[in-house]
Amino acid sequence: MKLYRFLSADDTSAFCHKVTAALNKGWELHGGPTYAYDAANGVMRCGQAVVKEAEGEYSPDIKLGEQ
Repeated sequence: MKLYRFLSADDTSAFCHKVTAALNKGWELHGGPTYAYDAANGVMRCGQAVVKEAEGEYSPDIKLGEQ
């Protein structure tokens, strides 16, 4: 099965570490990153989609962050 996640966070090094952790667990980048201003909180936010091939069948109960 193919799994999909969208990672997002404020534009800090924590976002880069989140993406790096996913890559080191076998996830692959899917498309380019996004970058937008969050007017409600007054910060820039980043986003990155990642995908991964995994064994088994998809179920909404799968905890994607644990894959």
